Amino acid sequence: MLPQIYHNPNCGTSRNTLAMMTASGEPPEIIEYLKTPPSRERLVELLAMMGIRPRDLLRRKGTPYEALGLDDPVLTDDQLIDAMLAEPILINRPIVVTRKGARLCRPSETVLDLLDHPLAHFVKEDGEVIHYPGIAP
Repeated sequence: MLPQIYHNPNCGTSRNTLAMMTASGEPPEIIEYLKTPPSRERLVELLAMMGIRPRDLLRRKGTPYEALGLDDPVLTDDQLIDAMLAEPILINRPIVVTRKGARLCRPSETVLDLLDHPLAHFVKEDGEVIHYPGIAP
């Protein structure tokens, strides 16, 4: 199974995650989820793989989250999934799937736990240096 990343190229966290995967020698299948949103079945599967609820995957910043009233605690998981499918920008990113599992990679360096050959260190776009514990530089 190829690694996959549900990616937004306009997101720095997503770009850093993709760069770490590629630099680790594990280039993923890139799914630009705003252009090609996941099906309901795939979104439900991703949530299950990550062990999180739909509310935990909702992105608030730069989305219609507030306008749609998605902070209402009476909304069901199905209603939140419906909202994400109707407005894919509500799906937080990046989501990475590898043979080791799936995770919302925020911050981006959390992807390293999912890789077979994680980098010992990585410099993010903003200059922050990431050191992965247990690997000699």
